[in-house]
Amino acid sequence: MPLRKYSEILPIIFNTILALSVLYAPQPLLPVLSQEFSVSREAAAALTTVTFIPLALAPLAYGYLLETISPVRVLKVAVPLLALTELFFAGTSSFTLLITIRLVQGLLIPAILTSLMTYLSERSSADTIQRTMAIYIAATIFGGFIGRATSGLISNLFGWRFSFLILAITLCIGFWTLFRLPETGKLKTTRPQPKAIFEVLRKPAFLPIYLSIFCLFFVFAAVMNFLPFRLTELSDQANELRIGLMYSGYMMGIVTSLGAPRFISWVNSELKTIRIGLFCLALTLIGLAGNQMGLLFGMMFLFCGAMFLVHATASGLINQLAGSEHRGLTNGLYVAFYYAGGSIGSFAPGIIYRYFGWNGFLITLAIICGIGYFCIHKARLTAYNS
Repeated sequence: MPLRKYSEILPIIFNTILALSVLYAPQPLLPVLSQEFSVSREAAAALTTVTFIPLALAPLAYGYLLETISPVRVLKVAVPLLALTELFFAGTSSFTLLITIRLVQGLLIPAILTSLMTYLSERSSADTIQRTMAIYIAATIFGGFIGRATSGLISNLFGWRFSFLILAITLCIGFWTLFRLPETGKLKTTRPQPKAIFEVLRKPAFLPIYLSIFCLFFVFAAVMNFLPFRLTELSDQANELRIGLMYSGYMMGIVTSLGAPRFISWVNSELKTIRIGLFCLALTLIGLAGNQMGLLFGMMFLFCGAMFLVHATASGLINQLAGSEHRGLTNGLYVAFYYAGGSIGSFAPGIIYRYFGWNGFLITLAIICGIGYFCIHKARLTAYNS
């Protein structure tokens, strides 16, 4: 069944933006939260890590669930619960409780993201799935940027708690828009066996693509999570607003994700597009080694552009290869591998950063990029002659 104009597209885009905003809103505030609750920067960074951990595990369960339960029904439960967690986050005075709330959000956000991806794939035809997923990725990019930028702005003007209060209110609006979505087609009456997960992973090119996505988001999450601390090292003027604006490079990701279908057509290969994106991502790490704030600001545009070119291409390719079989599990595995990389990348490179500095941190990430490139090379050997 095809998507129906704006009445169906807008609720999907709006709730996608909100889910990503919740995920990333604390990131530019990490130095502030570190001071507010008297914790180390590694402990503050855990506010992202603990959210990524369930994001890496829960999508498998949700993908399995979505084989027999409507994505719209899952959304109508998860979105209002996410709004409630934002209210608790805004009101707490305990760092331990903040961590707990973020852990709960990590269970709710993948329910939303996996449901949205599954809904889109079920409502798209084979010839429109790549463009549909590109639009979805563009919405996630905008959500990641607007979540960071507005939380930094609101915190700078009114205090960090107001950032999360406003997010809670906006999520309530997002919940209201879900009632405009029609149900998807007929659902299966029997649940798939657990072995279906392995059936998906055994398909040609699937596991190499999933592993490359793991590496991709490992690198991306590492830079995004520790960039605020790098900026405070370089300048005393790096307040919440300035740090939030440093994520403006996210907007370049919208350009590359929406342009991904055209780029794929130009090079005549999805896998070649992914390889080019990973290579460019590694190159931008060289620029991030600079000490000039202006240079870092500019490199973030290239960094985000390369990352989301890969993300948009890979998500569309996976759904295209999956066909009509096990779409819930296919998207659940994609989200799981993606955020598994993020959960490790948002924390582990911080140890390298502490002991070997920013340049050692970037060298480690370049190695991870190389591993991701090798995985896509294996996908080319096993599935394509491109």
